Amino acid sequence: MSAPDAGLAPLAVLAERVGAALRARGETVAVAESSAGGLVSAALLAVPGASAYFRGGAVVYSRHAGKALLGLTAADMEGLRGETEPFALLIAGRMRDTHRATWGLGETGAAGPSGSPYGDAPGHVCIAVVGATTQSRTVETGLTDRATNMDRFARELLALFDATLKQASARQ
Repeated sequence: MSAPDAGLAPLAVLAERVGAALRARGETVAVAESSAGGLVSAALLAVPGASAYFRGGAVVYSRHAGKALLGLTAADMEGLRGETEPFALLIAGRMRDTHRATWGLGETGAAGPSGSPYGDAPGHVCIAVVGATTQSRTVETGLTDRATNMDRFARELLALFDATLKQASARQ
């Protein structure tokens, strides 16, 4: 379990860093969110010049939304369940591919105040970045406050993406 704030920068600061990196690299991103409720997309779109890098976003909050917005089928979901790293990777990759973006981001979790139907505790989130480098991680905030968790989930995803972009730049 990580600390309630984990020393993460504010959402707007993370979005500005990511947006600047994407513009400088000439790359694009598409986002699939669940329990962050669109906060990642909103933060990225709040940065002036977002049209240069933001391809689109979807709030995939239910199985119906996954089918309607991402075209997920029973075959795609075989052996998977929501709120896992493999599912976060699937939705990130699907967004990247369908939007023809350089990068796809995925987030799925339980914001609270109660746990999920899958048995995950509130404050549980799985995040993923899919592109030239693929990374995922699970975070447990230990918190039940829905708004706090939603903000934290969004910041965790943008922080992972920011770190991934920095790693990719260091390898070039």
